[in-house]
Amino acid sequence: MDTLHAVRARGITKCFGDVVALDGVDLDVTQGQIHGLVGPNGAGKTTLLGLLLGLAVADSGRLEILGAPVGRAFDAPEGVAGFVDGPGLYPSLTARQNLAALARLRGLGAYTAAIDEALDQVGLTAVADDKARGFSLGMRQRLGLAAALLTKPRLLVLDEPSNGLDPAGKRHVHGVLNRLAADGASVVVSSHRMDDLEAMCSEVTILATGRVVFSGPIGKLAAENRELDYRVRTSDPGAARRLADGMAGIRVVDDTPIRQDPELLVVRALVPALDELVAGLVKSGVAVRELAPVVSPLEAAFLALTEPSQGADR
Repeated sequence: MDTLHAVRARGITKCFGDVVALDGVDLDVTQGQIHGLVGPNGAGKTTLLGLLLGLAVADSGRLEILGAPVGRAFDAPEGVAGFVDGPGLYPSLTARQNLAALARLRGLGAYTAAIDEALDQVGLTAVADDKARGFSLGMRQRLGLAAALLTKPRLLVLDEPSNGLDPAGKRHVHGVLNRLAADGASVVVSSHRMDDLEAMCSEVTILATGRVVFSGPIGKLAAENRELDYRVRTSDPGAARRLADGMAGIRVVDDTPIRQDPELLVVRALVPALDELVAGLVKSGVAVRELAPVVSPLEAAFLALTEPSQGADR
């Protein structure tokens, strides 16, 4: 059975004058999954999100959203909602009034029950009747998410949805997006927060200077073929170091600030060699209390694939 895609793009190109924002971009977003969009400033993320939301049209290429080809009109495709560069809100209106105004603009009438449900989903029920001008950045982000949820979208497109959120608010938003995906909706999330994307996304696309440099499951970035530095905390740091020093494919790293912790060993290795080290430690009776990459696989891949690319965001 063919995989169902919420988004399928082939050869998408978009220019602004002499600036090439997107250069032959291919993108597949699987139905019912959260897909991360990553890239340095100037990579073309905002432009791509705008195409998905109908805020811009491609100069060339083919784009299908929810199974329908996207034409040349500036129009949000049916079943798509979200925001780019932060949600647009009326500061003088309350949270509830903002959603009611949006419902009327979209021909949804008063839609009171849906408004209450959306506010509850994002955790804003307690401040539903407070004016948006007094909201923190995180609260405005959550209200923008509530506005997007109002139409029960099948594709949700979000630009930095965790911006300004405290840990509890971030966990709440992650829960909302994971439930949406579990119910069959698709989500495209652009973020500079690698920890957010790794917590939510099953697939990711990395852009650099308007081109796709990687697209696929995050698991493919787990350094099967790329060395990473790992923190290793054990019950016997001395024994762990002696074992690591004697193993092929393992290099103890001493030139890192976190090595100031005497109980911590930092090693550089490929995944297979790291597995052998862990097995050796256990066999020697040394308990492994912590094992984690110093830099996440996604962040390491991002840096390796995009570091030469710099510029202003588009």
